[in-house]
Amino acid sequence: MAQVTRRPSAWAWVWLVIWAVFSWLPLVATLDFSLRARKGMLSLKAYQNIFADPGFYNSLAFSFQMALLTIVISIFLVVPTAYWVHLRLRRARPLVEFVTLLPFVVPAVVIAFGLIRWYCCPPFAFVSSPLLLVAGYVVLSLPYMYRAADTGLRAIDVCTLTEAAQSLGASNLQTFFLVILPNLRASILSGAFLTFAIVMGEFTLSSLLAWPAFGPYMQYVGVFKAYESAALAIISFALTWLVMLLMLWLVRGWAAARAVTAPR
Repeated sequence: MAQVTRRPSAWAWVWLVIWAVFSWLPLVATLDFSLRARKGMLSLKAYQNIFADPGFYNSLAFSFQMALLTIVISIFLVVPTAYWVHLRLRRARPLVEFVTLLPFVVPAVVIAFGLIRWYCCPPFAFVSSPLLLVAGYVVLSLPYMYRAADTGLRAIDVCTLTEAAQSLGASNLQTFFLVILPNLRASILSGAFLTFAIVMGEFTLSSLLAWPAFGPYMQYVGVFKAYESAALAIISFALTWLVMLLMLWLVRGWAAARAVTAPR
């Protein structure tokens, strides 16, 4: 029996065009504005000024390091917690989900002043340490990392995999690192990408804690340099998409490797 292929309706194309205009027109306008640093002609002068500024590289490197630390700490805190909730504490899942949603309710300004208030004096004087900034980033990224890990755990049979591994003599750590974690690669990468995007664009915590991150640098450039600000927005957008494409490439590479090595 021949399979009938349904063509998308005219309304689907209309909504697609509206979405494309709504999403890409501001970006195209920003790109066009960033190329008009020289009067009456298109040029890359704004981009040259950005790439010639040492502050661009310093702030980008600092935020990149903070993003990597935040991703690593979030993975080691959130993923085992989500796994244990699925395996042993199913009744506590609503409470854990509620706690992970609190960063959506509590503003970043309140989190920043709370960190300064509690960690400004001995014996917990951590205001001068970047670890306090990383701790704030971990809190901000908690809803995204937990949702990513929770989605991945819902897609697999955690109890069956754990019991099978333990029946073969695996310890709890071996079960988690050798059985559960490899099945969560795509989910963890999704949470890591969202965490990276949050850290690279975050302004409030890094500004109030007085750290030279990429967010405050973008705000500084936006105040004093119009064309360079537009160029920096395009560069930030390109970096975000580059990380996302890298994530997709890694996920597809792992999926292809598992398909080749899987028993038939």
